[in-house]
Amino acid sequence: MDTSRETWITGIGLLSSLGEGSGAHLARLNSGDVPVTDFKTYPGFLFHPLGPVDFDKQIPKKGDQRQMELWQRIGTYTAGLALTHAGVAGNQELLKRMDMIVAAAGGERDVNVDASVADELRQANNPEVRLNERLQNELRPTLFLAQLSNLLAGNISIVHGVVGSSRTFMGEEGSGVQAIQTAHARIKAGQSDLALVGGAYNAARPDMLGLWEFASMHYRDEYKPVFAPDRKPGMATGTGSCFLVLESRKHAEARGAKPIAKITYVEAARAKRDAGGVRASIGALLENAKTHTKAGAIYTSATGVEPVTSEEAEALKSANLPVRAIVSRIGQTFESMFPFGIAFAALAVANGKLAAAMPNVPLESTGTDGVKSIIVATVGHWRGEGVGIVEAI
Repeated sequence: MDTSRETWITGIGLLSSLGEGSGAHLARLNSGDVPVTDFKTYPGFLFHPLGPVDFDKQIPKKGDQRQMELWQRIGTYTAGLALTHAGVAGNQELLKRMDMIVAAAGGERDVNVDASVADELRQANNPEVRLNERLQNELRPTLFLAQLSNLLAGNISIVHGVVGSSRTFMGEEGSGVQAIQTAHARIKAGQSDLALVGGAYNAARPDMLGLWEFASMHYRDEYKPVFAPDRKPGMATGTGSCFLVLESRKHAEARGAKPIAKITYVEAARAKRDAGGVRASIGALLENAKTHTKAGAIYTSATGVEPVTSEEAEALKSANLPVRAIVSRIGQTFESMFPFGIAFAALAVANGKLAAAMPNVPLESTGTDGVKSIIVATVGHWRGEGVGIVEAI
């Protein structure tokens, strides 16, 4: 069997409420400390806030920082962490042929401008005409009046010099699965040797908190883990970013890179969200993944939204493996959820220890040390399912 086209993880960049970098995250995940949450900034809306960060360390030019909204800054910063971890930061020979695959949403809106337009239109004699004037003269020139989704990839390219091929996927949690799946498939097929993959999300935005509230999806209570038996339904969002440097085994060995773990399998699906649809879809994905590895645990980004989380819980119980819910620890970060799962699983197999189980959550059984393989699962709050396999090297 030719192992030269294995997908090795050689760099991990992390930024969330748990801190910055792999070391800080590993320590917090293994400690069992209570996750960091904010229930006061927007009373009644629980979210996981961003921890302290000095953006100057990875984005030295203030002008670059000023033209980015927070989701771009944390994504660009975290991409720099991953590049540094992999030992490729500043290496122009490698960066010029490094592929970039970003999972991104539509970017942040200017809430103040939105509010001023809404207030003005309520009093305008001819609101349609006035709206067109504002659109032409004052708002960003994009179809959805927000920052373009590919601006994150553009800023990473400008700041860090990643100038190989670039792809930006949209589609919330599913886009994160597709980004990892595409990078893995390209490396396996010999179409790519080195790739930067990830995404970012800013949860501390009143417009997004309102959006999830209008959809009856936001978590509105004191913190409890996703699979806690008496938890109210809803997702507690989180500000965070994860980027991974993925490369072929042959390429990594040739430059003397030290691998963290490897991705051996990725599969995506999209079930109809009728009764039992998620249970059947994620159940089939998990069973299929189990035929490819002797897994020791499942890391899932279950959102807490119902009824899909209960259906996912049924499938996880049937899989009969220890479970760790990522959202319970850092909040729901949408596009970057699957990359976070891959990163946390990689740290676990590299260190031979699962994240500490959440107390009073039966689904998160204790597990055993020395785990060499973890299935990473995701079920989107609205659409999309996926699984991946991360194994020790």
